[in-house]
Amino acid sequence: MLKGICKLLLKMGGWTPVGGDLDVKKCIILGAPHTSNWDFVWSWIFYTSVGGKAYVMVKQELFKGILKPILKGMGGIPVDRKRGANMIMQVADEFKKRDKMQLAIALEGTRKPTARWKAGFHAIAKMADVPVYFGIFDYGQKRIGVVEEFELSDDARADLIRAKRFYKDVVGKYPENFTVGKLD
Repeated sequence: MLKGICKLLLKMGGWTPVGGDLDVKKCIILGAPHTSNWDFVWSWIFYTSVGGKAYVMVKQELFKGILKPILKGMGGIPVDRKRGANMIMQVADEFKKRDKMQLAIALEGTRKPTARWKAGFHAIAKMADVPVYFGIFDYGQKRIGVVEEFELSDDARADLIRAKRFYKDVVGKYPENFTVGKLD
């Protein structure tokens, strides 16, 4: 029933779904441009509409009171963001603990304009030995979903530039908050 409600919500919101639930047990789904909290809401609705469950990293401080079961139910994984590289190991360990985990990661790491995108996804994918896919929430064309697999190299910086090139024409809810920065 929830799947049907989410399909209806996407239609009412004017969204065209792209792709569906991935036929892999474990992976990372990149998302950009991340300019609004609505990106999470629409992404959750999309993924629920196709019968999937995408996990997301959420700062552990939010897992208190009534928010704790809500966040867990929506795929939230508490992480200590102050621990930097250790956070990458926390998430890689989560992949090892679970039979199925499709983790959504916003490349910019913030909803504010930033040319400095995060390459943590690369380290997590390599450490956990999981594939990476491009996901979009394109407010310009009202397309949302998982687009294609992103084959990683051993060069995180080069892969980040390739990701920026992929997303350069995708429009966020607040376009002024999205920048890809240098593409070389």
